[in-house]
Amino acid sequence: MLADPQTPVGGARDGDLTIVAFLDYNCPYCMKSAAALRDFMRADGRVRLVYKDWPILGPVSEDAARLALAAQYQGKYEAAHEALMSGARKTSAEQARRLLAAAGVDMARLDRDLAARAGEIDAILKRTEKQADAMQFAGTPVYLIGPLLVAAPLDRAGFEDAAREARMREAEARATKAR
Repeated sequence: MLADPQTPVGGARDGDLTIVAFLDYNCPYCMKSAAALRDFMRADGRVRLVYKDWPILGPVSEDAARLALAAQYQGKYEAAHEALMSGARKTSAEQARRLLAAAGVDMARLDRDLAARAGEIDAILKRTEKQADAMQFAGTPVYLIGPLLVAAPLDRAGFEDAAREARMREAEARATKAR
């Protein structure tokens, strides 16, 4: 889950804390906490973020996840992610495509990557679904923040509190292990 080379990763590559975020681009709670997570990540600077596109809210969510993952091949995953998380619920793949185009994604290349890498993209989505099912997640958002599991939207203070708690628990575990 943490080291899948095809899963998009952001933030500090060698961060002292990893957040794994299971999200759906049409989840209003995911969209609500996306800006808070982005602001927290920028302010903290020591967090690695593993993105898990988990499109559980229907075909438009699936289309949006495929588009975001295809944008990864041109180095535009995070721009696509932010564009898809901003604003309102997407009602069509065309609406999602317009958001990506406005975010600077090369749409001709995106279409080529979608066609050429469809199997890889579908495999990423299937792995994420299996991981979420194995962990018995009921919906989005779900954040694995170090050793903590948070199945709720968070504001910036919530991310800060969870990160502080996770770092404290990890430090205690290391200290116990060293004894």
